[in-house]
Amino acid sequence: MEFYRTPDERFEGLTGYGFPPNYVEQDGLRMHYVDEGAGDPVLLLHGEPTWAFLYRKMIPPLTDSARVVAPDYFGFGRSDKPLRIEDYSYDFHSRSIARLVEELDLRDATVVVQDWGGPIGLRLAVEQP
Repeated sequence: MEFYRTPDERFEGLTGYGFPPNYVEQDGLRMHYVDEGAGDPVLLLHGEPTWAFLYRKMIPPLTDSARVVAPDYFGFGRSDKPLRIEDYSYDFHSRSIARLVEELDLRDATVVVQDWGGPIGLRLAVEQP
């Protein structure tokens, strides 16, 4: 799959967003996520056209009592951006977030959703064991 990778330096100096980047690779694409704090997981799923930056003010207070994970869907934020429009689908985003949850072993997570995060997060809640 052809994709564009935004250089990391493009994200330097964002006010209120000093979180170190974390990445997982899925089928040759790099997905970014914020992973802060410790405790029971809280998964923050953004909508369109936003990215984990949306939750920059919520993450610090949540880390007082939880492990907070805020991914960027493929095509958004610091994650790789596939070049074909056909690569952007509900199923594609849902599968990639389900894989992230498995890869990070996020069990019994509280899921916070916004916009597209709603159907992606609700599907995750119904289909994940």
